[in-house]
Amino acid sequence: MGGVAVVTGAGSGIGREVARELLRAGYRVALSGRRPGPLEETAAGAPDALVHAADVADPAQVQALFEAVADRWGRVDVLFNNAGTFGPAGDPDDIPVEAWQQTVAVNLTGAFLCAREAFRMMKHQDPRGGRIINNGSISAHAPRPGSVAYTATKHAITGLTKSLSLDGRPYDIACGQLDIGNAATDMTAGIARGARQADGRELPEPTFDARHVAEAVRYMADLPLTANVQFMTVTATKMPFIGRG
Repeated sequence: MGGVAVVTGAGSGIGREVARELLRAGYRVALSGRRPGPLEETAAGAPDALVHAADVADPAQVQALFEAVADRWGRVDVLFNNAGTFGPAGDPDDIPVEAWQQTVAVNLTGAFLCAREAFRMMKHQDPRGGRIINNGSISAHAPRPGSVAYTATKHAITGLTKSLSLDGRPYDIACGQLDIGNAATDMTAGIARGARQADGRELPEPTFDARHVAEAVRYMADLPLTANVQFMTVTATKMPFIGRG
């Protein structure tokens, strides 16, 4: 049987593409997100799919998700830490503290909570070990204007990735990060119409098919635990990232 994967934010966008790609590749996949309906649509009745709604910012719900995976399959081999939000837009002094805290809760604390539960299972299961893949962002390298909350959390994901990679070594737990730029999803639809540039202009930016992100995740997931993609960047070829600003 294929390995066991957990995909958060699996109800739409990149998470949906990744979950379906892993199912096609023979993985048994737990699909998580806040709304059961879109998760069921992603699963499309696949026999090797487990739909479990959970808010990644809630420690009890995250624990329940991984307990459900343990009950169903007894282990977890791959976690794709994907759930996230763009958060508030604007100058730092215009950002409500509550909006900042909510962005941190989902993008950073949520990723930690899922990694924490996956790490616990991977550490003690037999065979031991597994792989955690964090969804970073181009914003883990360079911000867009008016994106202080999102950018800060994505920079923090890089620190999380490095720490998990180091702390996981004794237990055969690998951790890598996929930084994505302008994959075409509902969440990024506005970018294709016009995105604010560092000089204040709004310009449409190129996008690319999100299935290529799913293929990249599958490549990382399929590696033996003796090899790891520490960081991978996948962008639209003509995205204004190199030279941004």
